[in-house]
Amino acid sequence: MTAGVLLTGCNTDQISLATNAKANQPVPPKLIAAMAEKDMDLQSPILVRLFKQEAELEVWKQTRSGKFALLKTYPICRWSGDLGPKVREGDRQAPEGFYSINPSQMNPQSAYYLSFNTGYPNAFDKALGRTGSQLMVHGDCSSRGCYAMTDEQIAEIYSLGRESFFGGQKAFQLQAYPFKMTPVNMARHRNNPNMPFWKMIKEGYDHFEVTRQEPKVDFCEKKYVFDAAKPADAKRDPVFDASAKCPAYVIPEEIAEAVRGKQAKDETEYARLVAKGTPVARMNTGIDGGMNKVFAAKIPEGSTGLSEGAEGTTLQMLAMAKAPGTIPGHVNPPKPNLDAVASAPAPQEEPVVAVSAPATTRVAAAAPAERAQEKSQEKSSGGGFFSNLGRKMGLGTADTTATTPPPQATASVAPAQTSVTPPTAASRLKAAVTRFVPGHDKSKDTAKEAPKPAVVAKPAEPAKPDTRLAATRPALKPSVSDGAGEATQIMGAAPVVQSNSFDSRFGAVK
Repeated sequence: MTAGVLLTGCNTDQISLATNAKANQPVPPKLIAAMAEKDMDLQSPILVRLFKQEAELEVWKQTRSGKFALLKTYPICRWSGDLGPKVREGDRQAPEGFYSINPSQMNPQSAYYLSFNTGYPNAFDKALGRTGSQLMVHGDCSSRGCYAMTDEQIAEIYSLGRESFFGGQKAFQLQAYPFKMTPVNMARHRNNPNMPFWKMIKEGYDHFEVTRQEPKVDFCEKKYVFDAAKPADAKRDPVFDASAKCPAYVIPEEIAEAVRGKQAKDETEYARLVAKGTPVARMNTGIDGGMNKVFAAKIPEGSTGLSEGAEGTTLQMLAMAKAPGTIPGHVNPPKPNLDAVASAPAPQEEPVVAVSAPATTRVAAAAPAERAQEKSQEKSSGGGFFSNLGRKMGLGTADTTATTPPPQATASVAPAQTSVTPPTAASRLKAAVTRFVPGHDKSKDTAKEAPKPAVVAKPAEPAKPDTRLAATRPALKPSVSDGAGEATQIMGAAPVVQSNSFDSRFGAVK
């Protein structure tokens, strides 16, 4: 009877939540026991949070105290797109933001076992001209812009939503995030162009974190507003329009104060992490979405894609664990787009090599060192103008030839060649792979370069500098990071290497 009254406002093309066999599966006994342990009623309101990077769906349920508590976390089998909001129809993006799910959005006739519509686009999305439709949370572990669970998982989540409606909840809130909005995640993604949007929805995240109450969501001036209330002197509640100017409103002081305290703490930790040099997360290189590690471990050549597993937990460790539901044979794990990888910027380690390309600094400093070396040779050999000229023309003794080509001279050739023929992405990748090959002796690279002074004397031969560039560039990083000065190899060059070392030139970055 209750279900019949409830469903009078649903769309006429929807089958009753109570009469469809799949949609009417009971809440599992274990979950009911968990509710009793956490002081929850079966039909109390729920709230759902989604996290792409962690590939998790959380179901929160209201306790008898009136606050929400976490009931269960479900690993997401598959989500598509990138970290960031959905913008247009067909971009394969799973939406991010705050959405409201009412009984008419519950779909017991889904082609993907069971599903519910996220409600994208909401008023905020529409104000920005964003398009898209039928963005679902569903079963079948297959996604084209949705959040896909296993059939067993969506049946359980569906039953929890159904019972909350039977208990009188008119709609439950869906909060979709790129990741858990912690200081470390905000620091890792600080250069992402979506950061202004993420900071805006983090406001709602913080409201829920400090109150454990479903935040009231409004929109105005093309932005989110959380827990807005009418001012003390107002006679009626403020009216919000996503595209119009914000009306006069206030946020209850107890909420505002708690949120300010949390945000101040988060910002302090964020600043500390950035100052410490927390690495910036790499941008998407063509991988379509992610998959929780527990599912990736069960699939041949499975990958978590843009999702991340817990530290210390490998796919091999999870391979023997029981999967939370049936994984269909047609599941398509996230895979990198090789064309996108080839055209992507160099890995983050590369700036150490690339930054040294302002080797104009090193070249300028190397010349005095060479002159100092020549003077010391003149004093030791007693040579004068003609002997010095002879050495420059390649007519010197074997000892002179052996001491002429310092690594700085090799580095001085590299920038000139780089400006003419920039290395391709493929060459950078090849150099990076060569640099990290196990057992590769980098000292041999330097040894091979040492007896080739002809590069300085004969700059008109392009073939040799190109070869030396490929061999020299990988060697720059070990020599810099190891902190081993080249002064032990080059007479008189110690001051030059120290003044242009990684520590001195990049100390500010640390």
